Amino acid sequence: MRKFTSFNALPKLSLVLSLALITGFVQNSAAQEIITIQDAIDKTLNNNLQVKQSKLSESLSEENLRQSKYALLPTLSGNGRYNINFGRSVDPSTNSFNSSQFSSFNGGISGDVGLFQGFQKLNQIKQNKLLLDADKTNTDKVKNDLILQVVTSYLQILYNRDLLAASKQQQSVAKQTLAREQQLLDVGNKTLADLSQAKSQLATADLNVTNAQNTLTISYLTLAQLMDIPSSTEYEVQAPLLSSFNKPSVNENAADVYNAATELFPDIKLAALRTEAAKKGIDVARGAYYPTLSLGAGLSSNYSSGRKFQTGTQKILREIGRVEGSNAAVLAPFDLPLTESYRFKDQINDNFGQSVGLSLQIPIFNGFTARSGVRKAKINYLRSLTDEQLAKNNLNKVIYQAVADLKAAESRYQSTTNTFQAQKDAFNVIEQRYAVGLVNSLDFSTSQSNMNKAEVDMIQAKYDLLFRAKVIDYYLGKQIIF
Repeated sequence: MRKFTSFNALPKLSLVLSLALITGFVQNSAAQEIITIQDAIDKTLNNNLQVKQSKLSESLSEENLRQSKYALLPTLSGNGRYNINFGRSVDPSTNSFNSSQFSSFNGGISGDVGLFQGFQKLNQIKQNKLLLDADKTNTDKVKNDLILQVVTSYLQILYNRDLLAASKQQQSVAKQTLAREQQLLDVGNKTLADLSQAKSQLATADLNVTNAQNTLTISYLTLAQLMDIPSSTEYEVQAPLLSSFNKPSVNENAADVYNAATELFPDIKLAALRTEAAKKGIDVARGAYYPTLSLGAGLSSNYSSGRKFQTGTQKILREIGRVEGSNAAVLAPFDLPLTESYRFKDQINDNFGQSVGLSLQIPIFNGFTARSGVRKAKINYLRSLTDEQLAKNNLNKVIYQAVADLKAAESRYQSTTNTFQAQKDAFNVIEQRYAVGLVNSLDFSTSQSNMNKAEVDMIQAKYDLLFRAKVIDYYLGKQIIF
C-alpha cells in the first residue's frame, strides 16, 4: 500500500518548483559534485539497502520455488551399521544365538517416490511461483517509493536553498532600513522607538537566515542518506531551467488516471499477486485431507564374523556311553564338520536382498490439524483480499486528490500571472514618476517590492503546477524528469 504522506508532510513542497529559479542561486564549487535529479535517483537505486534487501527476498523465493520442484523427484538414501557383539546375542546373518565375540555389519539403499499426495506438491509449486512474482513486484514497489522520496527530498533542497537566499535578501533590506533610520535619527527626523523597531526587524531577519541555513543542511543530509553516500559528502543539486518547461495539461480525468494506475502501479499488482498466492494456499492445505500413495524399493545385505563356511566333514569316534560293570567306553563314528571363515564379499553376495512395495496412508483423525490448516488458509486469503481492496481505495483517494491539486494549481498560476502583470504595469508608472521626482523613494521601493513578490508568487505557482503534473506522471508509471 502506497503511502503518499511524503507530499502531505511537506506543505511547502509545492513551493519548491516555484522558487527554484527566482534567485538563480547555485552554489558551484570545484570541490562539490553537481547532482541532477536523475543522478540522485540512480545513486539511490544502486546503493540503497532497501533495494538490496528486497532483491535478497527475491533470491529466497526463487530458491523456495526451485526446491518445491525438486520435491517431485524420488528420494534415495543409504544406511549402514557396524557392531561388535559380546556375550549371548543374535547373529544377524543366521538369526541364531551366538555366545562368542563377533562383529557384524548390515547396510542398504532405499528409494521412495510419491505417487499421490492430494496435489499438495503441485499446488505448492504454483503458490511459490506467485510468491516469487510478488517479491519481484515488491522490488519494483520499493524502487518506486524511493524515487518518490528522492524527488521530494531533491525538491526540498531547492526550496530550502531559495528560502535561504530570500532570507538573506530580507536581511540585507533590514540592514539598509536600520542604517536609514539611524541617519534620520541623527538629523532629528526619527525617534529612538523607530530605531529600536528597525533593530528588532534586523534581529528577526538574522534568526530567519540561521533557521533557513539549518533547514537546508538537514535537507542535504536527508538526500545523502537516501542515496546511501557518506553524510559528510559535499554536493550541490542542479535546479531545472525555467525555459525548458511548457505549461502542462490539466485536462486529466481522475477516473482514467485511476484505471490506468491500477494496471501499472506496483502496489496494486503486489496486492493482487499476494491474494492469488493466498488463494492457492487453500488448495495446498486441502491436500492434507487426501490419502497419500508412494512407491518404495530397497537393496540390503549383511555380514557377521561369527558365521562360518563348511568345507567338508571328518570321521571321528565319539564316546556315547559306558558299559555297566566294566565301565568301558562305548564309541561311535561321528561326522565332524570342517569350517573356515566366511569371507565378507561372499556373505554380502549371499545375503543380498531386494524389495519393492506400495505404501498407502489414509488420514482418519489428526486432531483437526488438516481442518485448522484449511481454515487458516481461508482467513489468510480473506485478509489478502481486504489488503488488495484497501490498496485500491488508497490509490483512488490519492489520485483524485492529485488531480484536484493539479487543477487548483492551474487556477492559482493563472491568477498569479494576472497579478504579476498588474504589479508590473503599476511599477512602470511609479518608475516613470520617480524619475521626475513625483514619487518619493519609499513609494518606489514599496512598488518594486510588490512587483518582486508578485513575480515570486507567479513563478512559485508555475512550479507548483509543474510539480503536480509530475505527480500524475508518477501514478501513470512515467519517468519523472525535469
